[in-house]
Amino acid sequence: MPDHAHPAPPSGHARTLIEAFLYLDLTAHGLDPDQSPDFTTLDHDPAAVSRQAVLTEEEDAWRVRLGDAEVLVPYASESEARSEDLTFGSGLSELIDPGQWALIAVTYGNRALEASFFFAADSSDDAQYESITADWRFAADAVAEALKFLPDDADELPAEELWTAMSQAVREEEPQRFTRSALEQELAYYRQSLTDFHRLHAE
Repeated sequence: MPDHAHPAPPSGHARTLIEAFLYLDLTAHGLDPDQSPDFTTLDHDPAAVSRQAVLTEEEDAWRVRLGDAEVLVPYASESEARSEDLTFGSGLSELIDPGQWALIAVTYGNRALEASFFFAADSSDDAQYESITADWRFAADAVAEALKFLPDDADELPAEELWTAMSQAVREEEPQRFTRSALEQELAYYRQSLTDFHRLHAE
């Protein structure tokens, strides 16, 4: 069960730099997380945003600014995530709601699948191999983020946890996308796809 009630609006704290850059990546590409379902320009490479963002060190956290957007990343939560090999951090996101995480996962998964077809024809590009691996992992980890918001006895994401207008709209149109069954099946698919990709192309 989620370990705290989520505030509606986001508090401006990210658990990791990767989560902060992902959130800012949405902003940098003009994708309003409260309105737009278009995540097709997401970039898993933090450098894509960090080249434009201003990163400053505060007493207990990094402050990341990009235009009017500002995110704080506590040193402690970043350190914990690195030590436990967690892409986005432990606990629940305060910036990205579970519906958004589920949709972000689809974007990364579709991109990995498409790139895998081309890679099968020419597997000599090490950078492409790493990129596809990252996309499959990000897809799986994003679904796992969405599942964190599911109470133990719930069959679907609670409406109150979908605090963005975008997630609420998708839930009205396609409620089945946010069920436990659908999310767990997607998580298994992305994890198996990553395993299969490594098995097929590992040197």
